[in-house]
Amino acid sequence: MKSSHVRVETPTRAPQFTIRLSSTARGARLARRLAGQQLAAWGIPYDSETSQAVALVTAELAANAVTHGCTPGRDFRLTLLLLPEHAAVRVEVTDTRPERLPDDPAAESAAPGAPSGRGLLLVAAYAERWGCEVRDAYTKTVWADLTVTGPSFLRT
Repeated sequence: MKSSHVRVETPTRAPQFTIRLSSTARGARLARRLAGQQLAAWGIPYDSETSQAVALVTAELAANAVTHGCTPGRDFRLTLLLLPEHAAVRVEVTDTRPERLPDDPAAESAAPGAPSGRGLLLVAAYAERWGCEVRDAYTKTVWADLTVTGPSFLRT
């Protein structure tokens, strides 16, 4: 299992993008679109495997924040960090339900034909590692690190 519930410090000098979005289906869709646009701004092509994987993971984590981590009237936060020293992109989604930690996707599988329940399996499949952190009494952050393939500038 790739999941880790250990706090992992992110470099403070990493290029990052952060935005608050409404805890709605529209906010989750916008998170996915903005992730692809930000990666393109960092030089990772919109149609690359990396961009598509980051968009998918962002969509799953944002959908979970909207579905399971929503407090009425409170937004969720999307943060993307470019980690050139690790040739990775970190996706962080922070919601307002620290008491609702994600389940281990390997321990509980969705029933065949169920319309949901596979999101974290996808995150685990695409991410090099992922986890959840409760940083304060009001929020939790689910994060995933994805390896960047392609652009050589990330490996310098």
